[in-house]
Amino acid sequence: MPAAAGVKVSIRGLSMRFPAEAGTVDVLQDLDLDVREGELVCILGPSGCGKSTLLNIVGGFVRPTAGTVTIDGVRVTEPDRRRIFVFQERGVFPWLTVEGNIAFGLHHLPDGERRQRVEHYVALVGLGGFERTYPHALSGGMKQRLEVARALAVNPDVLYLDEPFGALDSITRLQMRGELLRIWQAERKTILFVTHDIDESVQLADRIVIMSARPSTIQRIVEVDLEHPRDLSSRGYIEVRDRIFEEIGLAHKV
Repeated sequence: MPAAAGVKVSIRGLSMRFPAEAGTVDVLQDLDLDVREGELVCILGPSGCGKSTLLNIVGGFVRPTAGTVTIDGVRVTEPDRRRIFVFQERGVFPWLTVEGNIAFGLHHLPDGERRQRVEHYVALVGLGGFERTYPHALSGGMKQRLEVARALAVNPDVLYLDEPFGALDSITRLQMRGELLRIWQAERKTILFVTHDIDESVQLADRIVIMSARPSTIQRIVEVDLEHPRDLSSRGYIEVRDRIFEEIGLAHKV
């Protein structure tokens, strides 16, 4: 099936099998998915179902057993500096300041343009006044904002986020979701966001891709037709959340 018009990322017939002591383990099985330009798609599923494996394949770090991934119609065979990962584990460089971290991938730019871009992303993620601060003096949420700023500063066309807020406390996690939405609405990058948190997916996503247990298939894709910012106590929000609970077999059990 060819990709539709306006599609940024196209996944066709994707399967992944890993060697194991008793033979092989099928992790992903015959996945088809299109992600549109500027869309924020959450990939939701239980631990161990292959969400991160899928993200690594789309990013070009892992070759699938079968199937293809194309971005802008070009097949993905290796990592590309235009597509950036943000992980749960802190990826900032402790020996560099905030502005040094954001400038890290910008050495090819003239000095003036590099300074302007660093200033723009410092302001965008709300780290003004901390430009010369080292990561050890930042809170967890500030470090995560710094990592997002560093990723955006190189002007990627796709962002891959692998449970980036999983290590944060619940209040900071809520704040960071709001920050990510604000940044996404300003920049309109295409984002693939891996999570196992249902509320996180409903708060953030244009569409939620629900993956089954391993060997993982796409169980359902849920459109979230709610305006941002989303009221977490609204009827529409709760209906979408409950629909996902029902889909994964947890309705009336939580």
